[in-house]
Amino acid sequence: MTNNVSCCLLLILLCAGPLWALQPDEILVLANSNHAASVRLARYYCERRGVPSGHVVPLALGTTLRDTIGRDDYDKRVAQPIRRLLSTRADLAGIKCLVTTYGIPFRVGPRGPLTQHEARLTQIRSQLEQAKEVVSQLEATDMKGSAEYGQRTRQVTALQAEIDWIGGKETNASVDSELTMVLFGAYELYRWQPNLLRSNAPQPFRTLMVCRLDGPDYTIAAGLVDKALEAEANGLTGTAYVDSRGMFSKDTYGYYDQSLRDLALLIQLRTQLPVKEERTSALFEPGSCPDTALYCGWYSVSKYVDAFTFVPGAVGFHIASFEAANLRDPNSTQWCPAMLTRGITATLGPVAEPYLHSFPEPKAFFSELFAGSCLVEAFYRTNPFNSWQLVLIGDPLYRPFPGDAVPAGAGADGGP
Repeated sequence: MTNNVSCCLLLILLCAGPLWALQPDEILVLANSNHAASVRLARYYCERRGVPSGHVVPLALGTTLRDTIGRDDYDKRVAQPIRRLLSTRADLAGIKCLVTTYGIPFRVGPRGPLTQHEARLTQIRSQLEQAKEVVSQLEATDMKGSAEYGQRTRQVTALQAEIDWIGGKETNASVDSELTMVLFGAYELYRWQPNLLRSNAPQPFRTLMVCRLDGPDYTIAAGLVDKALEAEANGLTGTAYVDSRGMFSKDTYGYYDQSLRDLALLIQLRTQLPVKEERTSALFEPGSCPDTALYCGWYSVSKYVDAFTFVPGAVGFHIASFEAANLRDPNSTQWCPAMLTRGITATLGPVAEPYLHSFPEPKAFFSELFAGSCLVEAFYRTNPFNSWQLVLIGDPLYRPFPGDAVPAGAGADGGP
């Protein structure tokens, strides 16, 4: 009996995520070798977090600071060198996380149209026009509730999706999200792929976690590391602000709104932080959120509200479209660059339209942090999709709530 109990306890410990915390020697840092600030930031991160200096990967991406890289250039100048490196260096066999730095593009463009599909495309377009005509007739005769109407509208959606797939629509992504699957070989680029790290089941391919040190300028990007280390040393203190909308519908919108309300309760149960909620369609008013340690809310598209004074170590994100599309613009009103400019330590957002269901569920994401997961682990245990639009910004090793986790490495003293 004693042996059985011991085996069970050992199995529980082995399966517990936080005990298998990401370590500095499991990180590979990507730098633009043609951009001095990118190389400097990569080296600085390694020094501060104890990442081996040989884990910096120089990628020749030009002296111009580019936000977007074309699909062919991404494959040739980013994906292929990383793939080659990881397949030839035995000392990198344990790499689990890539860190992209200021100087590495954060958007990758779409693939081109699929060739040799002209005949099929002509056929689909004809079928689509016929289906749309039937839908219009059913609407004109007040038949929206009929089975045929439902069937025809689904047909329209399916045909349009096939046209989009052939044409290469919605095959763009964030560079970071694409890099998660850099070891997969060929895979479908249309829209998204499931994030296999959400499941504990064995993977046929190895998914990498990816996090970014970036922002409107070099100082802000380097400061993400400094503020994370400061919060780890002193403890994260301040107030948590949660902005739901008072929605109780049974659709995806209602689900995410309920997750925000659940998050507010979870913060009270799992932390010592006071919580302030906004439960209406309004947002927190400008200047109304001092000492912000945590923030999560929605839905003000590309219209940041200057409500927050972020403490060192603050973590938060705003659920809305395009909020990281202009990540490096210091004057942008999108939430990611605006929050980074105002001092947030870790955030996430999409570089293009992601659709609501692609965001991590707020309660789940912060629950991982409260359990002791580091930033990048919390994200990839709750992020639904890869090869898609979201980007995670901050120090991947940042652990705002120690929990029972094994420390991921102490930072060294020094300045950028």
